[in-house]
Amino acid sequence: MNSTSHLPDARPPSLLRIQSLEAWYELLRVLRTPAFAIPSLVFPVVFYVLFALVLPGQWGGLQKATYLLATYGVFGVIGPALFGFGVGLAIEREKGWLELKRVSPMPTFVYFTAKIAMSLAFGVAIVCLLTIAAVGFGGVRIDPLVWLRLLATLLLGTLPFCALGLWIGTLVKGQAAVAVVNLIYLPMAVLSGLWMPLFAFPVLLQKLAVVWPSWHLAQMALGVVGQVQGVHYGLHALVLLATTAIFLTLAALRLRKA
Repeated sequence: MNSTSHLPDARPPSLLRIQSLEAWYELLRVLRTPAFAIPSLVFPVVFYVLFALVLPGQWGGLQKATYLLATYGVFGVIGPALFGFGVGLAIEREKGWLELKRVSPMPTFVYFTAKIAMSLAFGVAIVCLLTIAAVGFGGVRIDPLVWLRLLATLLLGTLPFCALGLWIGTLVKGQAAVAVVNLIYLPMAVLSGLWMPLFAFPVLLQKLAVVWPSWHLAQMALGVVGQVQGVHYGLHALVLLATTAIFLTLAALRLRKA
C-alpha cells in the first residue's frame, strides 16, 4: 500500500490559477462596489442615448449614431481603467492591502494584471451595452468584423489609461483619488471630442486636442467605423504606447519610494 496516497498535493498552484483567481476576486470586489460598477456601466450608455438618439441635429456627412458609438466607446472603456487603478490602488495603499500583497507569495505583477483584466471585462460590457443601444434604437448597421475590430481597438487602447490611473494611485490616498481622477477624466473626455465632435469647439481647442491620449484612441475608433478618413493608425498607436511607457515609469518610481 502506498503510504503517500492520502497526503495532500504539495505542488504549488499554477501561475494561471493564481492569476485567474486574483482577477476573479478583483472583478467581484468592484461589482460589490455600486459606486464604481453602476456609474461605469450606466453613464456611457445614458450619455450616448441622450446625445446620439434623443437630442436632434444633423452632422453633415457624418452618421451621428455611429460616430458617437465609437467616441462613447472610448469614453466608456477609459473610466474603469482610470478608476480601477487610480482609486482602487490609492485605497488599497491607504489600508495597507498593497503591502500585504507585496509580502505574500503571490507574484507582484499578478496584482496589476488582475486590475487590467477587470478593466477589460468592464470595457467589453460597456461596448456591448452601447452597441445594443446603437443597433436597437439608433439604426446603426455595423458589420460583425468591423465591430470586433472596434472592440479590439478600444480594449487595447485602455493600456495608457491603466498606466495613468496607476500613477495617480501612487500619488494620492483614498477618496482624494476620486476627485483627482474626475478632474482629469471629464475634461479630457470633453476636450478630446468624446462627447461631441471637435468641430463644435473653438479652433484653438480643436488644435490642442492632440495632447490628449483619448483623442488618439478616438481617431483610431472613428477610423475603424468609417467616420474619419485617412487615419494614421501607426502614429496614434505610437503615441498611446509612449504614453503608457511614460506613466508606467513614473508609477514604478513612485512605488519604489513608497
